[in-house]
This record gives sequence, C-alpha cells and structure tokens, in this order.
Amino acid sequence: MTSPLLILKAGATFPALAQTLGDFDDWIRAGLDAPGLAIRVVDARHGELPLAQTLAGVVITGSHAMVSDREPWSEAAAAWLRGAVQAGLPVLGICYGHQLLAHSLGGTVGYHPGGIEIGTVSVQLQPAAGDDPVLGELPPVFAAQVVHRQSVQQLPEGAVRLAANAFEPNQAFRVGPAAWGVQFHPEFSAQAMRAYVERLGPELHAEGHDPVAVAAGVADTPAAARVLRNFGQHVQAASRAGGRAGLRL
Repeated sequence: MTSPLLILKAGATFPALAQTLGDFDDWIRAGLDAPGLAIRVVDARHGELPLAQTLAGVVITGSHAMVSDREPWSEAAAAWLRGAVQAGLPVLGICYGHQLLAHSLGGTVGYHPGGIEIGTVSVQLQPAAGDDPVLGELPPVFAAQVVHRQSVQQLPEGAVRLAANAFEPNQAFRVGPAAWGVQFHPEFSAQAMRAYVERLGPELHAEGHDPVAVAAGVADTPAAARVLRNFGQHVQAASRAGGRAGLRL
C-alpha cells in the first residue's frame, strides 16, 4: 500500500461558502490532480498528527487564524512540521501554511505594514526559481489569488526566495530540497476569490479599499494553479524513487 499525502487543515473557509464550493481541503485535493495518490485529511486544530515517516507528502492549508497568535494547536503543528522537513518529507504550505512553515524553521511572521492584500495580483518569479521542480515551469510573471494580513517578514536561514511582488517580497520560498511555501492561493478559483472579496467588503471599505474594483479585477489564475499539480507530481515521483533528503537544522 502506498503512503498517503496528508492535507493538514489549519482552518476552514466561511460556512456559507463551504456549503456551495466545498472547503480548503476539497479545493486542494482537486488542484493536486494526482490520480493514484491517496489523500488523507487531518484537522490540525483537533486531530492527532501522524508520523511523517508514514506519509508521502503534506500540504498545509490556509486559515483565518494568525500564526503570530501562537495558539497551542498551531505551535504543535509547527513543531511537527519542523520534524517533517528534517525528515525530508515533501511539504507545501499555502498562505497560513506558508507562514507556519517559515515560523517553524526560525523565520519571522507578523502583520504586513501595508495591511491586507486581496484579489488577483501579479507575481514575479525570482532567478532562483529557474530550475525549481514546483515553480520553475511557471511563466516569469503570473496572476495569483491572495488574501492575507500577515506575511513572512524574514525567511528562515538558508531559505531561497522563489517569487515576489511589489506588496509582498516573499510570495514563495523553498527551504532545503523538498519544502515550499506560497503566500498566494493556488487552490482558489475566481469564484472563491470573489466570495472572499464580497464577504470582507465592509472591512475593505473601512480600510480604504474599493471592494467593487477589487472584485472586478478578479480573474482565473491557471499558472498559479499549476503549483499544486506540480507538487503532486513531485510527491509521486519522490514516492516512486523511495528516497528522502533531510534538512540539517
């Protein structure tokens, strides 16, 4: 029996949105597009985290929580994540998961001084992404969905910046041979992104943003979506090869 890929839920989307479109883990499962790859879902807030050695890889979801609050479940997940990276388990952190990965390895996470970044934005690959197995085949500039108030303010030691934009210098990074974090949401559809803009509309308006203009700028993001597919393929290839390269910390 092949080892499963774990979707580690760090949170859930709004209940009304989940009723119509599904939850974060549903979107990630669909985005991985990896037939034959077994998927296991564990809620980090309530479930017992499995041994990393029993898994083929892990994707950590986004969340409406804040990493800097250091809630007990989040700190426990960070400690588990550090061990998983050390063991060489392929890891992909998305938004909260991206920040949690950085925090777990000694990076700094906090509120972005510019406030919220939300909507469909332009992201630029950095030179180090050229031969990266997850981001390397994306176009030099691509559209991505974002919604975050916190960000990785300082990358972990040894981390490589893979993508950035004018608002967020750490849109993506890799640390070691097999752990990635992306601040943007490769699993978000345009429909999901518009729902977030609508749901947060009063807050956006109060903070000086025009929700109508933000919603009008939302578009499909097929290039960003390839991050999940590429990660799924990487996990499958690593599983077939049967080897892991751990990270010395």
